[in-house]
Parts: sequence; C-alpha cells; structure tokens
Amino acid sequence: MEARDFIDLGGQVAIVTGAGQNAGRATALELARHNTGGIAVNDFVAERAEAVAEEVRALGVPALAVPFDVGDLDAIRAANAAISAQLGPATILVNNAGMAGPNASIRPSQTFWEEDPANWERYLRTNLYGVYNCCYAFIPNMVEARRGRIVTIVSDSGRIGEPKLAVYASAKAGAQGFVRSIAKELGRYNATCNAVSLSALMPDMPEEQLAEVMQSDHAKTMMSRYTIRRYGKSSDVAGLVTFLCSNAAEWITGQTYPLNGGYAPSM
Repeated sequence: MEARDFIDLGGQVAIVTGAGQNAGRATALELARHNTGGIAVNDFVAERAEAVAEEVRALGVPALAVPFDVGDLDAIRAANAAISAQLGPATILVNNAGMAGPNASIRPSQTFWEEDPANWERYLRTNLYGVYNCCYAFIPNMVEARRGRIVTIVSDSGRIGEPKLAVYASAKAGAQGFVRSIAKELGRYNATCNAVSLSALMPDMPEEQLAEVMQSDHAKTMMSRYTIRRYGKSSDVAGLVTFLCSNAAEWITGQTYPLNGGYAPSM
C-alpha cells in the first residue's frame, strides 16, 4: 500500500516571497516535496529567484521565478497574472520577505527617539505594507477557488518587544493583527491565515563556519536566553510553514506560532 503523505498540499500552487535564500528558499523546496501544483519563487534579486526555481524544477515540480519588491503592488499584480497563466492561480501565499527591505539588514543601534524618521518607511514598506500588498493581490484567487492558505513570517520582537527595534517590531506586530482579522474574513471560503513568529535565525552556512560563529562570545550570550541553545535553522521554518499550508492544518486559523527555541512563551 502506498504511504499517505500527512503533509499534503492538495495540488495547490504556492508563492513564497523572499525565497531566494535561507528560510524562504528552504520553504519553497519543502512545499515542493508535498504535492504542490507549482511554486512561484519571489526574490528582489532575479538571479536568486531563478536559481531556487531551478532547484524546485529538479524536484519534478513546475516553478516560476517572479522577482519583485513586495512594496510594489503593481509588480505583485503582474506576477499574479504571470503565475496564473503559467502555473495556475496561486492559493498558497507565504509572506516571508522581511527585515529592512531588499537592500538592507537590521542593525539595532539607536533608541526610537534618536533615530532618523526617514528610516521608518523601509521597515513598514516590507514588513507591513508588503504583507498587505501580497494578500490584496492573491486573496481573490483563494476566494474564487474557495480554498487557500496564508502564512506570514513575523517576529518575537513584535510579540514581546525588543529595545532599539521599535519600528520593525511595530510593523511585525501590525502584521500579526492583520493575520487575525483576515483569518476571520477568509474562513467562509475555506482559507486559513496564520503567522509564524521567529527569534534569532542563522543564515544558511557551512557547518564549520556555523561552529565558529557559535563559539563567539556574542553567540554564547545570545544562546543563554534560549531553552534550546542554538540559533533557528531554515529547516525549522520550512517544516512549520509547510504544515500550516497543508490539509492537516485545515482547522487552524488566526493563530501566531512562536518558533524560537523557548526564547519567549506564547502569549
């Protein structure tokens, strides 16, 4: 008898934003292993998106690279049309793009009242408005199909607060609130909407390089705050997101799941 895949995505087409590397890449590949009809791989860098799309195709799943900035609604609408034409309408949306936008990383250094207000927009554009834009573009596919999954990657900084990350944290907290409201609007269409809240995630790197990082005083200090004393892995994110996108999670919606090695309890 053929083994049944508990994590079955029911042949749906998925789009993963920010999927050109790290957790987004791992998520796109994991989704591809569980009966998807196709994967749209988004990244701001076209070459990264295409490289991951090629990895998906190597797994025997149709894939399309769709490079765009999640802050650009018109570009997202164009991508939605291209995905529908080449793969079919996307009814799984993973809002993974985040941090400080496509060309910047988060470097906490100043208290809120000391920072330049010009910096606020880059956090809000990607982490809050980017989620709005992608949901606005792709939810109509779910309504028409009367099924769908949305999983949004948020942050423990938005759940519990972190110093010198106030605007980023508020954008992620806003995305969590948005998830809960959209879940209530989508329930009648058999579509779910959940969030995964991350703490420190280590970018993918060779094991020897990771071992060196973990021996640093900075890493040891950070890990002392975690029950499971390591950084998060891309595979940790991919596993939980794929479950929430699957048929096994059809009665789970409006929730935020901390994925943080015990850094902070669920609230």
